[in-house]
Amino acid sequence: MDCKKALAETGGDQEKAVDYLRTKGLAAASKKAGRVATEGTVGSYIHAGGKIGVLVEVNCETDFVAKNEAFQTFVRDIAMHIAAAAPQFVKREEVSAELLEREKEIYRAKAKETGKPDNIIEKIVEGQISKFYAEICLLEQTFVKDTDKTIQTYLNETIAAIGENMSIRRFARFVLGEGLAKKESDFAAEVAAAVGS
Repeated sequence: MDCKKALAETGGDQEKAVDYLRTKGLAAASKKAGRVATEGTVGSYIHAGGKIGVLVEVNCETDFVAKNEAFQTFVRDIAMHIAAAAPQFVKREEVSAELLEREKEIYRAKAKETGKPDNIIEKIVEGQISKFYAEICLLEQTFVKDTDKTIQTYLNETIAAIGENMSIRRFARFVLGEGLAKKESDFAAEVAAAVGS
């Protein structure tokens, strides 16, 4: 019925009908955003021969949806994306004020070196901060499996398709050996291998 209505609304133009349905779906997703999502699942993804692993908690409203194939596919896709894109936060509200201010100072200093006026510098800083969020915040990252959409767009489309509110609550990304100091001989061997000695 939705397809029929979309075609009627767009005068039979199939491309416009698709856009109409997508817009309608995103509007439906925003209506569901206020509902509580306390069910869901913790999904995992292991990559690169066991060198990178991800756990991600995705919530939905009912355990029925948590077992749905579309929901499970979404969770797997998000876990794989996290392994590939290495976000640090789920959303921009989680970024600390200290980290944000430190980044702004770096961008301001770089912009001042170009000799631009202060009002232009602040616009440059705003643009750089938007890019910074897109690099470190999962919901703002470009989806690795479909670079035409962000993770937020993919989430909204899945909410619209499933008909229930969903949220990506948290994740943990593990990289084998990350944070451990390597022995000097191991480091020298890696450098030699990289250089081709």
